[in-house]
Amino acid sequence: MIKNILFDMGQVLIRFDRDYFVDRLGVASEDKPLLMREVFLSVEWVQMDRGTLREEEAFRAIAERLPERLHDAAQKLIGMWDRPILEIDGMYDLVAELKSMGYGIYLLSNASVRQHDYWPRIPASRFFDGKLISADHHVIKPQLEIYRLCLEKFGLQAEECFFIDDAPANIEGALCCGIAGAVFHGDAKLLRSQLRTAGIPVTE
Repeated sequence: MIKNILFDMGQVLIRFDRDYFVDRLGVASEDKPLLMREVFLSVEWVQMDRGTLREEEAFRAIAERLPERLHDAAQKLIGMWDRPILEIDGMYDLVAELKSMGYGIYLLSNASVRQHDYWPRIPASRFFDGKLISADHHVIKPQLEIYRLCLEKFGLQAEECFFIDDAPANIEGALCCGIAGAVFHGDAKLLRSQLRTAGIPVTE
């Protein structure tokens, strides 16, 4: 019987759209692929999520690979992508409903240490009973260790948990640890159907 719902954050609770973040900076179209590659698709971004590199250190390394005209844009992508917070339609209401039904609500997310600063600005955060952020523990999804750590930290049983993430590899990692789950494709209505199929009686 499912008693706890685990959520990813980016592209599940809030919008983490790399193309959108780059586009809204108003940089020249020919510079967009370079920014995307050297910021969001960089080793430094993964290191920030793992907690082995601070944002200011990541920016210095990334800036060395970019022309000076893009330094300000890169710094904003690293340190200000969350301004403003953009919610995924329908997810606040879903989390609120699950909480009202008595389910434990937990966050399991790959994110840098700065997540603690912007987490309170995410409206649905008020419903969460706990969170585990990759940077705090130097391990990232889909490594099996992070799922086991989450269960241990909150005293949860794998068979009583259901995990929602936008990355199939992260759901596969959860399944390897005995945690059921569903890949989220941006459609809260479809997710509600998937939850009902899993025996979680949310409304349509």
